[in-house]
Order: sequence, then structure tokens, then C-alpha cells
Amino acid sequence: MKIFIAGASGAIGGHLVPQLVARGHEVVGTTRSAAKTAALRALGAEPVIVDALDPDSVADAVARAEPEVIVHQLTALSGPPDFRHVKRMAEATDRLRTEGTDHLLAAARAAGVGRFVAQSNAMWMERSGGPVADEDGRIEPNPPADIARSVAALRHLEEAVTGITWGDGIALRYGGFYGPGTGISAEPGAVMTEQIGRRKFPIVGGGGGVWSLVHITDAASATVAAIERGKPGIYHVADDEPASVRDWLPELARALGAKPPRRVPAPLVRLLAGKGPVDLMTRARGVSSEKIKRELGWAPRHPTWRTGFTEGLR
Repeated sequence: MKIFIAGASGAIGGHLVPQLVARGHEVVGTTRSAAKTAALRALGAEPVIVDALDPDSVADAVARAEPEVIVHQLTALSGPPDFRHVKRMAEATDRLRTEGTDHLLAAARAAGVGRFVAQSNAMWMERSGGPVADEDGRIEPNPPADIARSVAALRHLEEAVTGITWGDGIALRYGGFYGPGTGISAEPGAVMTEQIGRRKFPIVGGGGGVWSLVHITDAASATVAAIERGKPGIYHVADDEPASVRDWLPELARALGAKPPRRVPAPLVRLLAGKGPVDLMTRARGVSSEKIKRELGWAPRHPTWRTGFTEGLR
């Protein structure tokens, strides 16, 4: 198939593009930066520079590409997490998940695209119903005020994509990425790895928030499965072992050769960084990926972060 990947130069694009090319697909990949076109070409994609917030730029690129599938991987999450300025840090990604999604969907409909696959996020599942949610679970309806705009942007993306009637709309709720090309890897410059090494990524409160993680190559292979044979709706993409922050974060620090993470009282973090980061660290729910395994035959190469941290960070 001919596949148009919006945001192909991001973390997942570096793994998704070569997997698709290896399977015989033709890939057109967008980037905002001319400096990244050579890297996309080296991966096997035809690069195109697109401003995802300009509807005319998006419509023109999609019309020229004439794809059968559009994959929405647009984010603006590079750089170190700034928990003291959560709203400002997330603003660009929020616009890509709202305005950017709408522009891509309009272009897809005009071009007769049959399938639309979009990146969502599993970190903000509704904070009730047990430690692990399946796809029947919804995005948290009452998030902390300082993160409400970002959660609403996720909700907008999912509703817009899965609500299309002219094609197959698929939203992938990914767990937290780790591995080469992400912020958690053994590569120089990996931003979260550096923060963990400096003990600036602490366990907040009791660290009881449950996170689902996924190696970036597994996230890419799940996306390939959704592109090739997914059904309209939502799929969770994560490994088989959701775990509390207090369990997985010390293991990650150990795998990186760093000192154990500090422990910081929740009220202090709430005062300095707001309620959103505290909620993620203390109330988050994990997700089950049984649906994508059952329906699409996907299986992660790293079924647990325990081996993934020791074998898959390089």
C-alpha cells in the first residue's frame, strides 16, 4: 500500500518507516524540518515538508501523495520534560492532536483515503475501575485542571478518528515508549535517561500510579498490524506487565547504571509542579493489550519491561 505518515521523523517514525518498507509498502513521510529529509530518505521514505497546522499545506501534501492509508504520529514532545510548566510544554502537541487531526482528516476524506490510524496515549485512562483498563475504558473525564487541556485533546483525537464514516478510523493508545530514539535509552542525549542519571525524575508520594510501557520497536510493529489489518475503533499497545512507578523506576535506574530515584512527598510536587504530574505518579492506570493480540495477532518482542530494560535500551 501507499502510506502517508504525518510526523515520520518522530520517535516512532524511525522504527515504523523501515518496518513498512521491509514489508513492501511505499511510504511518504512528513517532517517540519528540511534538515530531517535526508534521514527519512535513508529509512526508505519519500520525505515531504509539511506544516501540520496549515490546512492548505496538509491538503496539498495528501492530495499529491494519493495514499491509501494515513498514519497520524504528530507530536511536539522532544526535549526534557518540564513539570513546572506542564501547560506550556504540552501546548504544541495539544494543537497537533486537535487542529492537526482535523486537518489530516479533512485531507484524507477529500483524497478518498480508506484507513486512518492515529497515535493516542494510554496514560490518562479514567481513574476508577481497578489498576488495568481495556479498550472499553474511557479517557479520564475529570482530570486535574493543569492537565485538562491535554486530556481533552486526546479525547478529541480519539472521538474524531473513530467517528469517521468514510473509512476505517483507528486510534492506538500507546503505553510509555522506551528504547532507541526515545527519551529512555542508552544513547547519548536521551533526555529522560539524563534526568534519571541526575536523580531529577523522582518517585512521587507512594509511587502507586500504574504505568504500561512498550518498547519502541514493538509499538512500531503494532502500528504495522493496525495499518495492514486493523478494524475501526481503539487498540491498546503495551507490554504484558503494567507496574507501579515505585516498581519499574528503580529497575530502570539500575539498568542505566544510575543511583536509585529520590522519593519526594506528593504535596511538595503538587506545590511546585501542579496536580497533573502528581496524578500520573500516584493514580495512573495501566492497560491491557489483549485485544490487539487477539484480533491482529500482534505480540511484543519485549513482553515485559524487566527484560526490555536490560536488553532493549540500545
